[in-house]
Amino acid sequence: MKTLNPRSALFLERLAEEVIIGDGAMGTLLYSRGVPLDVNFEYLNLTSPQQVLQVHRDYVAAGARLLETNTFGANGAVLAAIGLEKKVGAINEAGARLAREAAGELCFVAGSVGPLMRPRGEAQEIPPTQKEALLAEQMEALAQGGVDLFILETFASLADLELALGIAARLGLPAVAQMAFIEDGRTREGLSAEEAARRLTQAGATVLGANCGSGPRELLKVLERMAGATDRPLSAFPNSGFPQYLDGRYIYLATPDYFAAMARDMAGAGASLIGGCCGTTPEHIRALAGALAGVKPAVRPRARRVETPVRPEAEIPSARRRTFLDGWGRRPVVTVELDPPRGLDCGKVIEAARALTAAGVDAISLAENPLARIRMGNIALARKIEEDTGTPVIVHVTCRDRNLIGLHSELMGAHLLGLRTLLAVTGDPVSVGGEGGATSVFDLNSIGLLELLSALNAGKSLLGADLGGCSQFLLGAAFNPNLPSMDGQLRRLEKKIAAGARFVQTQPVYSPQILDELLARTAPLQVPVLVGLLPLVSERNAEFLHNEVPGISLPDGVRARMKGKSGGAGAAEGMAIAGELVEGCRGRAGGFYLMPPFGRVELALELMALIRREA
Repeated sequence: MKTLNPRSALFLERLAEEVIIGDGAMGTLLYSRGVPLDVNFEYLNLTSPQQVLQVHRDYVAAGARLLETNTFGANGAVLAAIGLEKKVGAINEAGARLAREAAGELCFVAGSVGPLMRPRGEAQEIPPTQKEALLAEQMEALAQGGVDLFILETFASLADLELALGIAARLGLPAVAQMAFIEDGRTREGLSAEEAARRLTQAGATVLGANCGSGPRELLKVLERMAGATDRPLSAFPNSGFPQYLDGRYIYLATPDYFAAMARDMAGAGASLIGGCCGTTPEHIRALAGALAGVKPAVRPRARRVETPVRPEAEIPSARRRTFLDGWGRRPVVTVELDPPRGLDCGKVIEAARALTAAGVDAISLAENPLARIRMGNIALARKIEEDTGTPVIVHVTCRDRNLIGLHSELMGAHLLGLRTLLAVTGDPVSVGGEGGATSVFDLNSIGLLELLSALNAGKSLLGADLGGCSQFLLGAAFNPNLPSMDGQLRRLEKKIAAGARFVQTQPVYSPQILDELLARTAPLQVPVLVGLLPLVSERNAEFLHNEVPGISLPDGVRARMKGKSGGAGAAEGMAIAGELVEGCRGRAGGFYLMPPFGRVELALELMALIRREA
């Protein structure tokens, strides 16, 4: 690390001698003073600097001795969503200058850096190299603006926080590393407070602690656990309790006196830097400063290693249930996809399921709002199909339509209903379906969803909370071989298998060459792969699939064969193409995933007969 500048060195000296009072929320105060929520608060550094400066001055007058810059979300990922990615440097430098102007020589200035959130509605995470570049751009601008230290706050991802700590070290500035803890003293990734403290210590955090996520009482519990796992100074910036929505505004009900009383307990637990997060105001900081005047950092016991309890193996059910894969390797396993209805009448779907059951289908694969279009809920429909036919249903679960809380709840409910086979998919973004007013959630992608399901199978939530029992899901994953190179998809498939996938259903295949490569390159993974087949029925159908449906690509030769065909001739040609693929991999493919177009289950029945026919 570079030699610390005098202000940074003085901060560390003071931290060892006294409890430093941080400031409170920036957004809460701006909002209460008339700035609407749809305004980018960080951009106010350029468009309304006096408003920002006044907030800083009010916190100094209240007793704060560390000011955070108004730059929490001033990174390229957030600003790009509103067309301000070219102003990252200017916004951060202005934020540092405004805080410094208010701080004078009395207060320290901490460059506020928040987590890199995936853009709303996007399924894919930002790649690590891009994350590092985004963080470096913001932090370099803050350093240029003259901050004394960084405060890296509200991080849920330890890996991202470690990236930011590395950048702080390169820039030669101390860093306060704060994670957000949600449930049972764990981060969103399921990391315990003790493990977070150990890992942040190893990563070189100057100060470590927690902020946001919960009110003072819960954050105090996290702090007490962290104190036993590190010898680094601790920080605490709790919310002012939980908000209520009242008369068009979010109101935090915790009083300044209550907040200050809890802060005394935090200092007693070892916190050397205490301020406020969401909902806190100059009144909270004034009460805090009064309560902690002259208080020195508490002497903490030597850091000890605290092991996270592990569920004994004996508590994890070992009895094996029968699954649709029991015949794998002895005969071709066949699953057939059905779509839930667009309305309330599920009669046709039930009749199709009965016909498939009579023909000996191994499982029915039930899509969830395919192409992001509104349909009946597939969990309830899956239960009804299994009750009616006795055939296992593979329930597709997408990440698009539910947040992390909703996913946990729905999946536990599915287990309660007796459903046991799930296919984890990210899901098409809502822009594909054009359902006006809907938004994509994507708290997780398919790999994260598999990790959540595996956690449920181990008796835990994704956040590590004990569920008092274990689910018994058989987990599947999707695979798209229709790309110029399968390398990236194969790497993702390996991650899906590591996350818990025990079978794979592929996107529709139309090329014998792609089919050969698919079978050859997935064979070493030693996981059942069901080859996707979606029979074509017309030229129009073929062109729609090729040009508009994500994950499907038709070879030029197949498109040429379908050209000009429709009606009976189109269906016959489409079935001929599918039949050739079946014959081409007879004896090599262990299973097939059939997707009859437009609910034409008779095409799936015809293909099933061909697949099951002896060579």
